[in-house]
Amino acid sequence: MLETQGYQCPYCWARVEAVLDLSAGDQSYVEDCPVCCRPILFELRSDGEQWSLDVRREDD
Repeated sequence: MLETQGYQCPYCWARVEAVLDLSAGDQSYVEDCPVCCRPILFELRSDGEQWSLDVRREDD
């Protein structure tokens, strides 16, 4: 199941959207910001019904 979630880049503070694949369960991965190209760590937690997304700087 795909879901779209807005987030704020922890480097340049731009508001952007991510497409999340909730069918894979809990995930941690790095994607570059589409605005400033800096690496963002995404932590997706999902139990199949509820989910949450945390984004932070890779160097935190």
